[in-house]
Amino acid sequence: MQTNLHPIPAPILKTPIKIASTSNESYKTNQQSSSGKVKRLVLTQEGRTKLNIYPDKEFYAYPRLVTHVDDGFISTLTNLYRERLRPDTQILDIMSSWVSHLPSDVMYKRVVGHGLNAQELAKNPRLNYFVVKDLNQDQQFEFESCSFDAVLCTVSVQYLQQPEKVFAEVFRLLKPGGVFIVSFSNRMFYEKAISAWREGSAYSRVQLVVQYFQSVEGFTEPEVVRKLPNSNEAQENMSPMGFIMRLLGLLSGSDPFYAVIAYRNFKPIHDD
Repeated sequence: MQTNLHPIPAPILKTPIKIASTSNESYKTNQQSSSGKVKRLVLTQEGRTKLNIYPDKEFYAYPRLVTHVDDGFISTLTNLYRERLRPDTQILDIMSSWVSHLPSDVMYKRVVGHGLNAQELAKNPRLNYFVVKDLNQDQQFEFESCSFDAVLCTVSVQYLQQPEKVFAEVFRLLKPGGVFIVSFSNRMFYEKAISAWREGSAYSRVQLVVQYFQSVEGFTEPEVVRKLPNSNEAQENMSPMGFIMRLLGLLSGSDPFYAVIAYRNFKPIHDD
């Protein structure tokens, strides 16, 4: 397993994060004992497939310095982070990019990013470090267990082909009581989204993420947060002109907002 940790140039650089070597036997033992147990698989093999079968690293080889959701979505997400994330804590932002949605006026102890394009991640002003890794090929990080108070995944969960394993790894990385916030809208790179997501409805996609949490032993019951466009915005968004304006980035305030939130329990939960 090979993971490269990239520090952000000074003055952003802070205290180095602890990394456990894959050759360290105690790390392996600790990882196994602290990992979330996958109770069941959510997706079928067909549900994990993508239209674009080439490796994700090829698709993300060039930086995409664009905004993937509108201002209304970003504002809602930033407010949610302000409510749920405590200052001076350690945060892991998986499948991140060049944009941070964390509130700019709140200081965190350390923010570590993960993604597939180093150029994008290097431009993210809130990251102290970042890791380049393809989670569809390798679902394990080299961070010590219980390293983070929060893990975030923004508008990217639709690309995970092994979500059960990724959610189990997030469980391992969270401290007891730590929170995992998964947010998404209705936008996607269609050819890179998994079949179960592409062919689903808004309701089924929310339920899919809920089931990802429920597939791992130890998470609390997932909480769903929704903020939908009003009827006028929704009608405008569905019109042909609305579609064109969205492609051009001229229609704002109409992205639906969904977030599914759960915590790592302080005590293990066992099925009866």
